[in-house]
Amino acid sequence: MEPSAARQPPAVDQRLSGSGAVKARVSCSRELELKTTLRELVIYIVFLTDLSILTFGMVSTDMYYLNKVMSHLFLEPSSSEDDRSGFRTIGSRADFWRFAEGPLLDGLYWEKWYNNTTLTLQNNSHIYYENLLLGVAQIRQLKVRNNTCSIYPYFHHFLEDCYSEYHYRAEDRSDFGLRNESEWRYTSASSLSPWYWGSMGLYSSGGYMFALPKSKQESVEKLVFLRQNSWLTRGTRVVFIDFSTYNANINLFCIIKLVVEFPATGGAVTSSHIYSVKLLRYVTYYDYFLASCEITFCLFIITFIIQEAIKIVKLKKEYFRSAWNWLDLLLLVVSILAIAFNIYCTVEVSLLMEELLSDAHVYPDFYFLAFWQVLYNNMIAVNIFFAWIKILKYVSFNKTMTQLSSTLSRCAKDIIGFAIMFFIIFFAYAQLGYLVFGSQVEEFSTFQNCIFTQFRIVLGDFNFETIEATNRILGPIYFITFVFFVFFVLLNMFLAIINDTYSEVKADFEVIPSQELQIRDLFRQSCNKALVKLRLKKPEMDTNPADKSLESKEFSATKRKDISKLSNRDSANEKSHLKLSKLQSGKEKLCQKYPSTEDTDAVTAQSYVSTAEFQQLLRYTAELGKELNNTNAKLRRIMKSTQQLKDTSGKTAQ
Repeated sequence: MEPSAARQPPAVDQRLSGSGAVKARVSCSRELELKTTLRELVIYIVFLTDLSILTFGMVSTDMYYLNKVMSHLFLEPSSSEDDRSGFRTIGSRADFWRFAEGPLLDGLYWEKWYNNTTLTLQNNSHIYYENLLLGVAQIRQLKVRNNTCSIYPYFHHFLEDCYSEYHYRAEDRSDFGLRNESEWRYTSASSLSPWYWGSMGLYSSGGYMFALPKSKQESVEKLVFLRQNSWLTRGTRVVFIDFSTYNANINLFCIIKLVVEFPATGGAVTSSHIYSVKLLRYVTYYDYFLASCEITFCLFIITFIIQEAIKIVKLKKEYFRSAWNWLDLLLLVVSILAIAFNIYCTVEVSLLMEELLSDAHVYPDFYFLAFWQVLYNNMIAVNIFFAWIKILKYVSFNKTMTQLSSTLSRCAKDIIGFAIMFFIIFFAYAQLGYLVFGSQVEEFSTFQNCIFTQFRIVLGDFNFETIEATNRILGPIYFITFVFFVFFVLLNMFLAIINDTYSEVKADFEVIPSQELQIRDLFRQSCNKALVKLRLKKPEMDTNPADKSLESKEFSATKRKDISKLSNRDSANEKSHLKLSKLQSGKEKLCQKYPSTEDTDAVTAQSYVSTAEFQQLLRYTAELGKELNNTNAKLRRIMKSTQQLKDTSGKTAQ
């Protein structure tokens, strides 16, 4: 019995020394993970800085002021003119001709200085004396055919003609009117020209079009001639007015599109699009600096693509189980699309610029280039949005950020269930509002407007008087019940779910002591090492050996306790075992410091672990950590409840 008992403590020492080695490996892995995360964060901050410089270099406040100037000139009538001659006040075909022959031509042709002296600008118009009118303006209309809608038989004797709403199949492409010029003949557009999404429909890029002459007087005569010959008919559904300007002072193109839609209900609906874009991108030294930022951005994207491809090859299906990996893929896809749009816009501008400006009497279609440039700007805006969101991935090692992410992940199921209940009630009220108020109130005229209006009601932006005036019974009932159920009940339930989950997560984190290496410790160690290498600071005694000695002392104390529990032998045997264990540990340290080739080969052969086994160990360790956290939280709750029971029993005893 004694020999077997004598052999037991060394086995225990081996197990304890093995656990200590595992603990040291875990601490080293944590430090390595933190250093890797910090290095990736620094690289990503450089990438984000480059992307921010690139995006903010594409826009400027001059774009806003140029749009504002053009909007004031063409959309808002001056005080000296008739209020009905403004663009936004167009309500019929007669109002359109009044605007075209008045404010439109006055804004396009600036032939005199403010003191009525004639300008000598080589037959070119300079709007506000600074913005060159490129070529001439173009007016285009789209029509629908007659008898494209059904008339009820009772009204056949009263109605002979019927023009439906605009759609591509009902579009009229036949010649009409005088049939001798381009404005009376249908002209097909390029297949690459974008269609226009208006307030009443989606319109193609072809139509009946004509260009205004270079002089104001000839343009007036042209418009009067078309008005007298009924260029606008009952079948006309939309009229586009397009022209472009260039301001050399700020190197900006301004592409303007004025749209007047004539719906099947009668009347007119106006809309406008004014785009200020920088098509000539590389002119100044700052532009070339932005070009270098674009090249750096492309290099970063190529590097990120290679990194993500390596991760996918290594992890395979495990890669797609992380939400951060999906965010990385989304960021790369958006970046690749943005780069493609940028290259396409640059090539198209270089190819079409000379062609568009070759003939001053023809309308240059810069709207096509502006459309793709605006699309590129939108893509870059989405890209930088996701790039900023990705920063949360690198600050997740912080305790506060971990609490927030744990709160969201823990209450995800509850939020999904709440969202289903919320949107069932929300859409029910949206359909009720659309059916009751849709024909009277603009905010409820479409189902989409109903959804946005209800979100505005939740935020406190509403017009109760209009709802009540539309329906004095259902209006107040709809408003009061919606505010009560959605605002007072459902939103407070949502806040309660998050608040309760956050309290539980915070209590769990208070129970678990933080043993991970903090980022400030890593910074302090790095700074100290750098100062010592530069001889700006004397080398200090490393605190790690002291910590290790403390850990070894505590470790030896735990070993003594475990050994005393395992073997009930006399103190002499216990001391001998302790000496033996110290000798063995000293031998192990010497072997670790000066390993032989045989020992090294043996350790290497025994310590080799495959990638799959390592991933399984990691998952198993994570599961054990979660179970330990849950167990600690339960123990803490039990201790609290026990303490409360003791307090209540003490009070009752008193």
